[in-house]
Amino acid sequence: QLQVVESGGGLVQPGGSLRLSCVASGFSLDDYGIGWFRQAPGKEREGVSCINVSGGTVDYTDSAKGRFTISRNNAKNTVYLQMNSLKPEDTGVYWCGKTRLYYCSGSASAGYDLWGQGTQVTVSA
Repeated sequence: QLQVVESGGGLVQPGGSLRLSCVASGFSLDDYGIGWFRQAPGKEREGVSCINVSGGTVDYTDSAKGRFTISRNNAKNTVYLQMNSLKPEDTGVYWCGKTRLYYCSGSASAGYDLWGQGTQVTVSA
């Protein structure tokens, strides 16, 4: 059964860090990429970052560039999103999604066909 499961969210103070994990099962990261998305309260879901089968990455959210880093461990079939210098505006639900093809096809949700349940990130003092 194909599945992705996110974890690692929580409550953190501004300026703090979190590392989100996305564990993939039923398919290999050698065959598909993984993207991270988020949705803040009252806003639409937006793409944050993506990593393709060759390890190439692309950042979709200007506000996260320089603070968030996507990476993967193929042996664990896991993709990570390291988030540093967190701000209150980073608050939201974060999801990982499997790409439809082997490459990252943009920041639109339509390019991804398998989603986890999401993990809540709250940045607040």
